[in-house]
Amino acid sequence: MELFWHDACLEHDTGAGFWELPETPSWLDEPEPHPESAARLRTFRHALRHGPVAGHLTWHEGRFATGEELARVHTADYLRDLRAACTGGDRVRLETNTVVGPGSWDAVRAAAGTALAAYEAVASGRTRLAYALVRPPGHHAQPGLPDGYCLVNNAALVAETARRAGRRVAVLDWDVHHGNGTQEIFAGADVLTVSVHMRHGAWGANHRQTGAPDESDATNVNVELSLGAGDRSYERALTEVALPAVAEFGADFLVCASGFDGSAFDPNGRHNLTGGGYRTIGRLVSGLGLPTVLTQEGGYLRGYAALCLHSLVEGLLGLDLLADPLAYLPDQEDGADLDRVRAALRPHWRFVSDPSGPGRA
Repeated sequence: MELFWHDACLEHDTGAGFWELPETPSWLDEPEPHPESAARLRTFRHALRHGPVAGHLTWHEGRFATGEELARVHTADYLRDLRAACTGGDRVRLETNTVVGPGSWDAVRAAAGTALAAYEAVASGRTRLAYALVRPPGHHAQPGLPDGYCLVNNAALVAETARRAGRRVAVLDWDVHHGNGTQEIFAGADVLTVSVHMRHGAWGANHRQTGAPDESDATNVNVELSLGAGDRSYERALTEVALPAVAEFGADFLVCASGFDGSAFDPNGRHNLTGGGYRTIGRLVSGLGLPTVLTQEGGYLRGYAALCLHSLVEGLLGLDLLADPLAYLPDQEDGADLDRVRAALRPHWRFVSDPSGPGRA
């Protein structure tokens, strides 16, 4: 398996504050570091380089994306304004919890270009699995809007590049938050977007999509799970909804938006996933046998998120190496969630009512 990295991704400085409020309150004597920090990415890299999976990985340096490449999924006006905000000399808050500063433009270009370098490795046939370990994350970024720490949609850029090369592409997103930006970019396009996430609804002017099952259609599948869903619910969501949709769509290329904020200990998610749960996700994804590019999204309790990343990579490689010292929370599976999802998908997808045969309704 090939891993892709670029040092410029560390130059995006998100600062400190209370990042769920428009302004940092004065009653904080020591503001919290922004959850989406360079430290989390360094920790992820260190875990993969020094954990027991290290000998199974090959590392490559990424590259910067060009303006033409970024414009495949974002408007020219948005990219112009984003670059200006990133190069103005001061840290700028673009929306409630999304900030940029002097190093952010190079980080944006490095994240996008490194994701494309991973795509190029897979598209050439050199490897079937490639992981772009990048930041800023991307799956909330829409054609003309930043959102939820995301500036450029790296997963969507890979998917669009593969689509233009003649591939039939599916995007599978297991970040704890709905991949609203990817859904928006490919609305009405012949790219399948599947998001498995916590129920949270819209959260402001830049995130009007809800991620609810009723936003699903013949090329978009939202699998919305209740608070504290857990390992078993995610396994069922993948095996009973997400992966059958990928098969019925006839995808021959897979892009994964890979987040670890669904873990049991993440400050930004409440879904009780353990390292073992992420290992299962990796195993199921790899079992599709598709050429696959993964891009890094969320995961904000650095140490445990790094363990979950390591476990996911184990699953992708068919390994079981690292014990989870913290996985003691019970699974909170709620079958009613999948009942709601199936009901919303039934008008659009044959597998929901006829699991024996593929093919679009």
